[in-house]
Amino acid sequence: MGLFDKLRGEFVDIIEWIDNTNDTLIWRFPRYNNEIKMNAQLVCRESQKAVFINEGKVADIFEAGTHTLTTQNLPLLSTLKGWKYGFNSPFKAEVYFFNTKQFADQKWGTKNPITIEDARFGFIELRAFGNYSFRIIDPVKFIQEIVGTDGNFTTEEINGQLRTKINSNFGIIASKENIPIEKFLSNFEELHPLFMEQLNNTFDKYGLLLTDFILENVSMPDKLKDEIFEYSRLNKIDMQKMAQLKTAKSIEIAAGNEGIGGMGPGIGVGMGVGNIMGNIMRNMNEQITPNANSANIQNTPPPLQSSYFVAINGQQTGPFATQQLQEMIATGQLTPSTLLWKQGMNNWAAANSIQELSYLFAMMPPPLPPPII
Repeated sequence: MGLFDKLRGEFVDIIEWIDNTNDTLIWRFPRYNNEIKMNAQLVCRESQKAVFINEGKVADIFEAGTHTLTTQNLPLLSTLKGWKYGFNSPFKAEVYFFNTKQFADQKWGTKNPITIEDARFGFIELRAFGNYSFRIIDPVKFIQEIVGTDGNFTTEEINGQLRTKINSNFGIIASKENIPIEKFLSNFEELHPLFMEQLNNTFDKYGLLLTDFILENVSMPDKLKDEIFEYSRLNKIDMQKMAQLKTAKSIEIAAGNEGIGGMGPGIGVGMGVGNIMGNIMRNMNEQITPNANSANIQNTPPPLQSSYFVAINGQQTGPFATQQLQEMIATGQLTPSTLLWKQGMNNWAAANSIQELSYLFAMMPPPLPPPII
């Protein structure tokens, strides 16, 4: 090597990084023992930042573009070097290139079950899996908190640490935000922005920004899943309609078990079951499907004081409106001694002792006289 080649090799004229990888976060320019020449060209491409470090201290930071290195655009380094008068000799400094693009599709998942607290189900253990994306937004924080003196830092080196941060904060965020446990079985999209916002408080400490967070799957014990599904179904059920349906079923069972007046099993009761069940189902349909010709009636709820519970075969049935009671009298299901109760009554009472129902029995014809022989 000639003298000219040797001298030329001692100085760096162009500083740049052409990244041929998909996972490099930081790359340190290989200066070795060479010195950087004043007026050298720094080429910083899109999605890159360059940071000059002198004796372990962060100096100047450059954004995308081509920069000529002089004391004018190296103010902090000039101060650290003591170039008070624009000294133009070559200088030594470490140059780190930061990749600021988004690193997508990074996997995360809980190695062990995490515990969260739900107001209804208590403490729950679950596992969660998904992916996330991030980018570097503050090179100074990142190099101080994460990188240190590593000259070639990749996503593989940081993913373990980031996964730990996500896992440790996942349960805390779920409990803090009072997220209903059933949300972890559906509607994941509603949870993504919430977790991303909270996790960014942790990522920001390392100079990182979480740009996307996806919850792909949550697993929990099958027994707990069944309880959650059952609880969700109960919240959707109209309890009044369920009570009416159960009443109709109990009357049907009673009709099949016992007859009236020696007419055979179920015959006496069965005569009125059709009418009673028809009235119940008609009432349910009127609540579900509005009738355009009876809008005023629908807007006025039926008076509770006219509805009675009836004791049939030792079982509580009802409530029944006055018209239904009249039909039950006609079929023999309701007699003067049948016990009834409505809201406001202290105890069950015989039908003929309730004054407002006495007219119902008066409307019925007396028993037929015995046949004349």
